[in-house]
Amino acid sequence: MTTDIVDTEGRIIPFDLADPLSVAVGGRDRDVLETVERAVAEGRTLLAYQPVLPAPRPDKPAFYEGLIRVLDESGRIIPARDFMDRVEDRETGRWIDVHALEHGLDTLRRKPELRLSINLSAKTIDFPPWSEVLDRTLAQDPTLGERLILEITERTAILMPERVRHFMDRLQSRGIGFAIDDFGSGYTSLRYLKDLYFDILKIDGSFVRGISKNGDDRAVVASMVALAHHFDMVTVAEWVETAEDAATLATLGVDCLQGYHFGAPTIRPQLLDCRRRVGAR
Repeated sequence: MTTDIVDTEGRIIPFDLADPLSVAVGGRDRDVLETVERAVAEGRTLLAYQPVLPAPRPDKPAFYEGLIRVLDESGRIIPARDFMDRVEDRETGRWIDVHALEHGLDTLRRKPELRLSINLSAKTIDFPPWSEVLDRTLAQDPTLGERLILEITERTAILMPERVRHFMDRLQSRGIGFAIDDFGSGYTSLRYLKDLYFDILKIDGSFVRGISKNGDDRAVVASMVALAHHFDMVTVAEWVETAEDAATLATLGVDCLQGYHFGAPTIRPQLLDCRRRVGAR
């Protein structure tokens, strides 16, 4: 018996009308999604850590970002680009955020000198298992919240700004910092940015890569820096890959830098003491 094919954009194509490539891609995507769902259910996840460094003196991290990694049955990392967008609207996406929080809080418990950011979809803020992990862990050690930063992408924050605002108000009172991630990718209304009191603004890497040679990107980033500083937010530039770009960003007034020029995400980091508290108001 034949079945319809779901293409990479979620469209249903009758099997007899689908070309062989669509059949192959659809089968691959289903296999990857099933592998991810099984791995998350079985707890085969971990964090990779990437340093975020002060632009004026990038010799010691201000904090680290913990990036969730999912492992297949052989222990190999499944590339996030192969599944992250596909699980955004699924319960699997919520459980990925739970795993990231559990790993992040455990790392903070073991590394009392560390500040760490982890990613969180706005769609997870009302997911009871996530809140239960946070509440249970902070009840045991409230000081962990003072070293935790939650990164919410602008594309999910804009979907439910009121819920995000109440969520942030509640957790910022417990010392937790918030970063708006991928800022500038085209979704955020400035009105919402004014109403949502983020501590950190992370500039989308598409404006950062090659900025030393692109005057338009320099103008855009300069305006983002001015906007962030007006709202008393620390700025972080993502995707910093060359010394020239790092120097340009420092000249533009960006506070912190993150990218392969300073270190790729690693599951075996030599975690250093953080230079200062970032994201505190």
